Amino acid sequence: MASMWPGSETQTAGDLLNAAAVGTATKPATYFDGLTNRQHDVVLTIGPVLDISEAGIALASWRYDDLRAADGGQGTLRLRCVSGPPLARLEVPDPAQQADIRARARFLEKERDTGAQTGRIVAWSVAAIASIVAMVLFGVPLVAARLVPLIPLSFERRLGDMVDNQVRVIFSGKVCTNPQGNAAFSKLVEALRQAGRLDTTLQAAVLGSAVPNAFALPGGKIYLLDGLLQKADSADEIAGVMAHEMGHVAHRDQMRMLIQNGGTSFLIGLLFGDITGSAAVIFATRTVFEASYSRDAEANADAFAIDTMHALGRSPAPMGELLFRVTGAEGKYPLGILASHPLTEDRRALMRREDRPATGPEILSAEEWRALKAVCRS
Repeated sequence: MASMWPGSETQTAGDLLNAAAVGTATKPATYFDGLTNRQHDVVLTIGPVLDISEAGIALASWRYDDLRAADGGQGTLRLRCVSGPPLARLEVPDPAQQADIRARARFLEKERDTGAQTGRIVAWSVAAIASIVAMVLFGVPLVAARLVPLIPLSFERRLGDMVDNQVRVIFSGKVCTNPQGNAAFSKLVEALRQAGRLDTTLQAAVLGSAVPNAFALPGGKIYLLDGLLQKADSADEIAGVMAHEMGHVAHRDQMRMLIQNGGTSFLIGLLFGDITGSAAVIFATRTVFEASYSRDAEANADAFAIDTMHALGRSPAPMGELLFRVTGAEGKYPLGILASHPLTEDRRALMRREDRPATGPEILSAEEWRALKAVCRS
């Protein structure tokens, strides 16, 4: 027998007698329509469908086969309807009404299976993680590759200037100034730029740091650290390293790396010229120092160095020997050419395979090479 709210015209005499016998009335149900946060105290009519009304106004009619149990309070049957608004809920506290509804709703407990719910949660979690990983590994690099050519070089140079100030602070502003050494270094850099057909304006300098490394900044700035210079045995070794860094400049790898690590917020700030803030500068500096180029970027920079050395009639093999010698003795360093991957036998073997008999003149004379080695000894 269907139970009704007290006062309902369809309520049976038996129901009224039962309620009077215990001295209580049917407990009211509560309905949330899923569209507003209003709570409706409603009357339920348990007939061919479950009718929900308030003050004689119909609010909803739910088919029993569409009813599903939702998590609710102790002693309360909380319902949702798969064909109704997704957030709509009905709370039924009366035990008699709960029993009537349960008797009619065949699929009430269908989605209360803990194992099924757990399986769905795990499946969605795995799918979400896979989507994020796919975006990081494939989506972001693809977007960065498409966006980099659209960024004006003037913006990239401006960013490089900001990062350059931080670099000078980190290395105590020790740019080496020996005139003869700088003249030799400028000659080497210009020879490489022309051989590599690099149209970008370059600004290169030697920093007085004992760290054996070299790195490029956004906008065409390249620094060679004195620690690496002192470990070199020839100008060709240093020339190969500088050509590698020029490869990163030519391919704008620094800008691509910043976009991949910084995301759209950094790019928007860059495009609108908002790159002078300290947060942006610190982020860019940390990215240059701490992040690693991709394997493709490193391979492309190596290829650029090989082609450049061949164009000069020189061999790239000395570069491979220098970097392998340094990484073998010193381990991995957190900057520039040594940052992404320790130099392996495979990488050195590539340089050896590209070895050619010298057909061009020495890049620097013996005297110029000695001057370059002493560039930080003013």
